[in-house]
Parts: sequence; C-alpha cells; structure tokens
Amino acid sequence: MATSEECCNADELEAPAWINTEFFQNVLAQHLNEPDIEVKKLTISPASVKGDHYASVMFRTTLEYTTRLGSFSKSLIIKTLPEQEGHKKELLGDSHIFATEIAMYTKILPMFEQILRQAGDETTLCTSCIYYSLEPRNVMIFEDLVSQGFSVVRGRPANLAELKAALGKLAKWHAVSFKLLKEQPELFDELKYDVSTLPNFMEQEVMTKSLPNFIQMLGEVDGLEQYQKYFEPLRDNLNQRWLNVLREYRESRKPDGYYVLCHGDFHLRNMMFKDLECMLLDFQMSYVSSMANDVIYAIYMLFSFEQRRDNCDELINYYFETLLKTLTKIGYEGHAPCLATFRKQLFEKRHNSIFLLVTFLPFITYMRNGGDVADLVEDTEKSKDLLYEKEYRRELEYQLPRMVALGFFEEA
Repeated sequence: MATSEECCNADELEAPAWINTEFFQNVLAQHLNEPDIEVKKLTISPASVKGDHYASVMFRTTLEYTTRLGSFSKSLIIKTLPEQEGHKKELLGDSHIFATEIAMYTKILPMFEQILRQAGDETTLCTSCIYYSLEPRNVMIFEDLVSQGFSVVRGRPANLAELKAALGKLAKWHAVSFKLLKEQPELFDELKYDVSTLPNFMEQEVMTKSLPNFIQMLGEVDGLEQYQKYFEPLRDNLNQRWLNVLREYRESRKPDGYYVLCHGDFHLRNMMFKDLECMLLDFQMSYVSSMANDVIYAIYMLFSFEQRRDNCDELINYYFETLLKTLTKIGYEGHAPCLATFRKQLFEKRHNSIFLLVTFLPFITYMRNGGDVADLVEDTEKSKDLLYEKEYRRELEYQLPRMVALGFFEEA
C-alpha cells in the first residue's frame, strides 16, 4: 500500500500553520452568518493525488462545530498557493490565477447558471465557493464534491458517455459566454490571462526545448524520420504561433471568429463525475478566445488515443449540437455559429494542435499513467525520455500522416 509521501504532492503533506481552528471559525461565522460558532475538531489531509494538478496546493478539511442550533460536521476543500520555496512557487507566486478563479466562481459562473435557469436549464457548472481572499494570502474554500458522491476518474480513460457529459457542460458554458460577449463584452475584460501568461512560463525549458527534442527524436526513431522536414520550419516559430492562437481575441480579432470564455485547462483531472453527472473544476486559466481552442485542447488532453482515432467527429458534433441548442434556448437572436465554419476554424488553429501534440500530450500521458507533472517540469531530461515511449510513438504513427494528409504543414 502506498504511503502518503508516495501518493500525495509533497507540498500537501503538511498544512500551513494558518490553516487552523481559528481560521475556520472565522470562515464559518462569515459563511453561515453565525457569530456564535465554535469549531470543536479540525482534521486536515491532502485533497488530491500526486500529479492531479500543479498550479495550487489543496487540502481537505473535516470540521466538527457547534452553533446555537446544535452540532454539525462539514467537509471542505481549501485551495491556496505553495509556500515552500521552489519551482512551483516561483512560477505561480506573481500570477493572476487566483484572481481569475475567484472571478469565475463568484461572478462569472453563477451568472451563467442564472441565465441557463431562466431558460429552464438547471445545469450546475461548478461547486460552491464559500470563502475567498487575495490578502494576506491567496485562498479559496469550496464545498467538498467527494462528500456529495463525486469522484475523479482514475486508472482509465473517461468513457464516451462521460465525455459527452463533460462536453455538454462546456458547450452550455460556451453558448452563454458567446451570447454575453456579443451583448456585454466588458464582463470579461479581466479574463485575459491564459496559461502562457504565467510568469516566465514561455522561458521554461519545457517550452523552449520540447520542439528541438521532438525533432531530434523523429530523426532517431525508425519510421518517423520522414516527418522531420515538416517540423524543422517550425523550430523557431511554433511557440509564437501557439501564442497567436491563444491571444487572437485580444490581439488580432477576426470578424467571423467564434469567441467564448474558454475553460483553458479542460482535461480529465479538472472534472469530477457522479454517474453521468459532471462537475467542472479549476478555472485558473480561463480566458476569452476562440471556442476552437477548448475543443482542440479536449481532443489532445481529455480524449484517449482510441477516442481521438475512432470517436473524434462524433464528440465534436455532440459538443456543437449542444452549443446550438443552448443558444436557441437562452434566446440568442444573432447569427448562429455554423458547423462548416467551426470546422474551418479548427483547421486554422492547427498550430495549437501541433503544439499540444509535441509539448503537452507527452505530459498528459505521463499523468494518466500515475506520474507527477512536477517531475517533468523540473527535470527536462525526464520529459525528453517520454518522447520515446511506445504509447507516444503509437500516437505519432497515427497523427503525423493524418496531419500531413490534411495540410497541417502547408502555408496558406
């Protein structure tokens, strides 16, 4: 049986001293509007498994407390930034991720849910945030979805029904934001910080060395040498082309673009399921851009290899049909998105696909197999080794000829 040290993130093994009875007494007094509250017992444990996330530190707290009405217990999740010195703190310390996520939980997503409910759709997009603060430290506290019967999918890919549940929620979210961006774009003025805006993110070795390492690997693996010529011209510009795709709405908006509030990190560990009910998590990277970005991200970071190969069209069409139905339901009267145009935009964003295939897909494969992404961020040699794994080679043997046949490497 694995020990806590083996299965949990190192910075979640011991909670900071400020996470104590007094802190939670104040939190509950504010949340419940109950001044006469006393926390009798506080139990703290890691809230996630090693490799589940990188951009925060999370603890599960079980509280036993009394009020004038009696004795109660409650399970909560507390999310904060790392306090231990190291790479994670350096990368995240001066970022906008908590301000973004607080806005999402307390303003944006509740507004989306209200619009859906007014149209007769009772969809819940996220759990409740009962407390948040940016000073003196970044902290958010949520209702614990595990205590409500939800769980993270582990040890297997999501099945098709689960993927449709997740994509259905994303489509509804996209539909509401598509309408609001047309009507009240100022609502999203502050949601402009995607993953690439993390301090020094683009200078990390994982970003600067992924493509050179990939090109080197192509030349060393039998059967893949023929594809080197397609990636050499991208050696000095793939990252910038990826940035151009992410930042299109802010920097080079197109009149026919389908713009929405993107989740920004739509992978399997950022959602929980209870049967076929899906709850979305982690909105630290949410930003406004093309709806194609979230869908491309899902293809590479959420779908399994078999689902990319066998079910991609079915899943994309399900997402798009749900988007259109939701736009109609919430009373959108403008020009509706067209599937042919959306498919064209997926292709136009192909440098996002190429980037994810080269840079992030090896990471997500490692995570799905139980690895900790921190190992890769802090050890680029280890991340280089992933390019030679049998599972990744199988992916390339499918994706590379397909990309060539579809014209991914041709300049318009």
